[in-house]
Amino acid sequence: MAMQNIGRPTQPRAADLENHASLTGGRGLLQDEPLIFELGGWDKTGVDLEPAEHDASDLGDLVRAEPIGLPGLSEPETLRHYVRLSQKNHAIDLALYPLGSCTMKHNPRLNEKAARLAGFADLHPLQPVSTAQGALALMDRLAHWLKTLTGMPAVALTPKAGAHGELCGLLAIKAAHDDAGQGHRRTVLTPTSAHGTNPATAAFVGYQVAEIAQTADGRIDLADLAAKLGPEVAAIMVTNPNTCGLFERDIVEIARLTHAAGAYFYADGANFNAVVGRVKPGDLGVDAMHINLHKTFSTPHGGGGPGAGPVVLSEALAPFAPVPWLVSGPQGFGLIEEPAGEAAQAFGRMCAFQGQMGMFVRAYAYMRSHGADGLRQVAEDAVLNANYVKARLQTAMTPAFPDGPCMHEALFDDSWLEGTGVTTLDLAKALIDEGFHPMTMYFPLVVHGAMLIEPTETEPKRELDRFCEAMLALAKAAKGNDRERLKGAPYLAPMRRLDETLAARKPRLTWRPGTTGVAPAPLAAE
Repeated sequence: MAMQNIGRPTQPRAADLENHASLTGGRGLLQDEPLIFELGGWDKTGVDLEPAEHDASDLGDLVRAEPIGLPGLSEPETLRHYVRLSQKNHAIDLALYPLGSCTMKHNPRLNEKAARLAGFADLHPLQPVSTAQGALALMDRLAHWLKTLTGMPAVALTPKAGAHGELCGLLAIKAAHDDAGQGHRRTVLTPTSAHGTNPATAAFVGYQVAEIAQTADGRIDLADLAAKLGPEVAAIMVTNPNTCGLFERDIVEIARLTHAAGAYFYADGANFNAVVGRVKPGDLGVDAMHINLHKTFSTPHGGGGPGAGPVVLSEALAPFAPVPWLVSGPQGFGLIEEPAGEAAQAFGRMCAFQGQMGMFVRAYAYMRSHGADGLRQVAEDAVLNANYVKARLQTAMTPAFPDGPCMHEALFDDSWLEGTGVTTLDLAKALIDEGFHPMTMYFPLVVHGAMLIEPTETEPKRELDRFCEAMLALAKAAKGNDRERLKGAPYLAPMRRLDETLAARKPRLTWRPGTTGVAPAPLAAE
């Protein structure tokens, strides 16, 4: 007798996915959940409060005239609300997170345990330096590792994120040019495939931005670079490995041409995780580079922070690093808080205090747990995994740059979808139904219908195969007679496909009570 496939249902067709719905809005063990403002409880509170002993007459016009406008939920109700919401999110703890150029790394729990140690978690930014010697010592060791791994003599720890680090590097470059009487240099060159923050940051500092052309194989056009370098150029901003997932083979020559023209070389270090332990940017001629601690050293990513983007600086730019400077002496560690004395050339400061201590602890714990050889293996495994994905998917999809290996991310275009009526967006939405977060879509802009996939170093072969099998199955559906599956997806997500253009242009950012709800004035939605 043939064996039954018990417990593993066959893949439902698109029509089945669309038409089958529960009576409650839930899907199996996943509960339907409204906004917290729609849960009711306006006339109650989750705790019992004793009546006030005194009136509020002494508060004058500060007395509340209307209800506060918050739902009154008990602890179980509140807990269930946020747990149910969390189940609607994809997470690195659930499955592969293939976002290219974002490096959604696993965050080791060891890092979290270290960051929660009382000596670090309970710090206050205004407490006396003498009482924070352990934290300053950790920052000093973190700085040592960053300088050693990059081959650079100085590092500014205060920038809060990658774009903030770009601002730091360009401000140091501007200060160096001004100090040398080269303030007329007002142009920054960026490749056509640059991260959008590169030209945006340069413009924010006050520079004019000019593009460097790209060759057919996805790298900087040296001839175009040489033609555009001149006495008005302050710096170039180059990502290496670049946004196409490729190493710039001519990086040393790029640096030579830049320096010969009197400009500085700013490297966008977003993809340092692909070469950490293998290549030192300082050896390549880089003058400044930000390091996204979340991308290379596993600190949490997303949600707008907390972030950290330390900037390493060359000997030429080190004197212009922003304060505070961390220094050591006979009395221990201290901070130079003002641009004076040995820090007289500092361009200023980036933020009120010393940076994101929790991120420093997590990154340092990651470095110490891996060691130098382990960090090298991180880069090697990230590159290996990306090339495995590229090798498996190129049988059905078209790599944007098929010749040679990629680095930490595999990039595909949409030419393989020609004539199917299916788009990159359709494929990404269908991937949600398969239990995966979509890859990066339509970026970089130099590749039509781009699909950028980054598996990171921690993904096992079994998970890579599961992802690749899903992609291959969707590719087969797109080219076959099951295109409805992709055109209407997602079917299994908490919400069906949205009008993303309308949502971006006319977002609904406030909740307003419906006809059946009883609530005070309109409240801001979460």
